[in-house]
Formats: sequence, structure tokens, C-alpha cells
Amino acid sequence: MWEYIERNIDRQLEEWKNDPMRKPLLLRGARQVGKSSAVKNFGKKFKYFAEVNFERQKSIKSFFEGDIDVRLIAKKIAGFINVPIEEGNTLLFLDEIQECPEAIMALRFFKEDYPELHVVAAGSLLEFTLQELPTFGVGRIHSLFMYPMTFDEFLRANKEFGLIEMRDEADSHHPLDAAFHEKLVEYFRIYLLVGGMPEAVLAWIKTHDFNQCRSVLEDIVLTYEDDFSKYKKRVNPDLLRITMRGVCHQVGEKLTFRQVSADHQSSQIREALRLLALAGIITPVVATSGNGIPLDAEADEKNMKILFLDPGLLLAVLQLEGGLSQQLVQLIMAGSPQELVNKGGLTEMVAGLEIARNKPSVQRQKMFYWEKKGNSVAEIDYLEIVNLKPTPIEVKSGTQGGMKSLWLFMREKHLTDAIRCSLENFGEFEYIDNQDNDAVRHVRILPLYAISQLS
Repeated sequence: MWEYIERNIDRQLEEWKNDPMRKPLLLRGARQVGKSSAVKNFGKKFKYFAEVNFERQKSIKSFFEGDIDVRLIAKKIAGFINVPIEEGNTLLFLDEIQECPEAIMALRFFKEDYPELHVVAAGSLLEFTLQELPTFGVGRIHSLFMYPMTFDEFLRANKEFGLIEMRDEADSHHPLDAAFHEKLVEYFRIYLLVGGMPEAVLAWIKTHDFNQCRSVLEDIVLTYEDDFSKYKKRVNPDLLRITMRGVCHQVGEKLTFRQVSADHQSSQIREALRLLALAGIITPVVATSGNGIPLDAEADEKNMKILFLDPGLLLAVLQLEGGLSQQLVQLIMAGSPQELVNKGGLTEMVAGLEIARNKPSVQRQKMFYWEKKGNSVAEIDYLEIVNLKPTPIEVKSGTQGGMKSLWLFMREKHLTDAIRCSLENFGEFEYIDNQDNDAVRHVRILPLYAISQLS
């Protein structure tokens, strides 16, 4: 029997359903992150659920050819799949819509000519099709981006509702009891290994066997690589594969093209990265000077770090490379929390994914970091806008003395507040900056398992 795991997007779908000004909804995101499952579960809220899959039901594409009459199209679909399509009572789901560009173009007319009908569309590699369309109804279609499960979703999948409640009541002035803190740290370790791909999470819940999860994840990686031939004809699928795997070897580091491939030009690798980002497999974290809002006004796209889609998938890629992940797995399972944060680029990557995925999902989020070159490179892991100000976020454990880049950045930008993400308990501390007229810097310690509380 099909099992559904509660997702953050469920609430947004419910809000969309009840919005009198709603537009047709386009659900966007990488393959196998749970888009179709979320819509099918959402379909239970309606009297009728009318599902069209353009990969399986190719003949339905003909309904969208020629002049577009969406009421007539709905009537034809209802007859073809034998499900009533009634405004207010039916959810019409157009799945794998990238296979029918005419249907994407027709979405805008559902808003104009049949606004009472609830219409949701989703697809794999949808972004490539959207790029090739002259317009797909900007302003008449609402998009939501979907990702693998966040750590909070992972906790809910494991039915740890009480643990979430206790965590959400804690803050810098009221840290968690040690027992709750240690339990959350252990769950975070498991999350680093299993990741948030729904099929892998389901395997973990059913078996509690990391090998079962790894088998699922390796299959997903191979599915992604099989897709590479569909991306764009001018980029060799082998280069996409090399680039994806090369990125996985540089998580938490500034990306070096030479390390990705010595046999390809920078422009070729850059195009491969662009396509992997379009497919939702990677997210660039771009360098910026961080002088003000918006952060991308002074971004330097020649300097970037890369977030891979999911920690479990990253370990699966490294495993497929020949067991390279074993040392990292041992660090995750047995290393101290301090080692895990300070030695593991994977932990920094997951922090970035958590920051991005706990933001509104109505657009693809941009991520930034800061660096300053000199005798030694100073770097801040992430810059975010908090309370309308650029706010540095460092992912590390340890002493104030190990945060020289943070003090330098705050001194240069005249900032008083920063955040340290680690596997420490909630807390805060102040630093008196002797090099800046004894200015007081305030640092909030936000555990990695509580990044959803960042805002």
C-alpha cells in the first residue's frame, strides 16, 4: 500500500486550495523529491481527483493542440479517464507536463477562462522545457519549489513530535535539557546518512538499515545520470556525470574547475554546472562583498561553492566512486560533534540546504558567502538577510579564537550580530573587539538541528 509522509508543502497546498484568487499551480523541483506524492495526497481533500500523466497517456497531448478551449479540454480529459471534472469538487493534476509543452502554455488559460477549477501541474526536468518556451503565463501561474525533506520533516516522519515541540520552545536564554539535545544530535547524524529523499526516508523508517537506504539512494543517483542525455544536446552526458561527481568531492570548499576535470575548458564545466542547477541537483553559493541589500548586487559568480541536492545522495555518489564515503560515514557515526562540524564539509553543506529550504518556496533561493583574499583567506560560510541586515552565519564549533574571519567581517561591515551554527546547545556570547574601540559583537548559537528557527 502507498505510504505518504507529511511534508511542509502540504500546508501551502491547502492555502492555495482556499485562496479565492488562486492561479493554476506549477510544482517544480528535482526528480523523486516527492512532487507527485504530495499532489496525490492533496487530492484526498477533493471529491474527485483527475490525474493525467503525459508520459503514460501520450494520446491526451492531442487535446491541447490547435485552438485552446480549456473547458472543452477538461471535458475531454474527464471522458477519457472517466473521472468527473467539476469546479470546486475536482483537483485536475497534470503530471510529467514537460512532455507536453502545449499543456504548459495552456495553463494560463485555466486562470483566464476556467478560474474556478483547481489545476496543479508538475514534472521532471521541467525547467529545461520552460526555458525553451517563449512565455508560459508569468503572472497567471503560481510556482512552488519542492526539495528533499528538511530535518524537521525527517523528525516528523520519525514521529518525534514531542522532540520538535521541546526544541521549538528552546532559545538562547533557555537551552534544551541535555537529554533532548543529545537525542537531536543523534537524529541529525542519522539525517546526514539517510538524507531527505522520501524513498530513502521511508526505507529508514521501515528497516532502520543504512544499507537499505544506500541501495535506494544509489538507484536514484543512477536515475539522475540516465537523465543527463535529456538535458541539452550540446553538453556531453559524460561531462555532466564528471561535473556532478567532481562537485561531490568539493563540498564545503570553493569550487575549482581544474579539480572537476582537467580535460575540459572552464566554459564547458560552467555550462554543465548551470544545467545541473536548472535540474535542481546543485545550488551555487556565490561570493559577495556583503555590503548591503540585496546581496546579489555585488555577487561574483566566478567564485562559488556548491550545495549538492541531498546528503544521503552525496554519500551514495562517493560510494559509487569506489567506497570513498567510508571515512566520512565513520566520522558521522563516531566522531565527536566538534569533529563532525569542524572537519566535515558535508555538515556545512547541510546547514546551507537547511537555510535555503526553510525560506519561502515561491522562488528558487539564492545563496551567498563572503571571502577576502590577502596573506590568508578570510571566509564566512553563509550570508543571509536577517532583520533587513546582512548577517554572517558560521558553521563551526569551538572557541571565540577560532572565529577570526567572523570578527574581521563584522568589523569591516560595522555589524553587531552574527549566528554560529554547530552541534552545541542553544546559547549566545559576546566578544569585545579591541581593534574597533571595544565594540561589542553578539553571537547567537543556533544548533544545526534548529536552523528552521533562523528567522
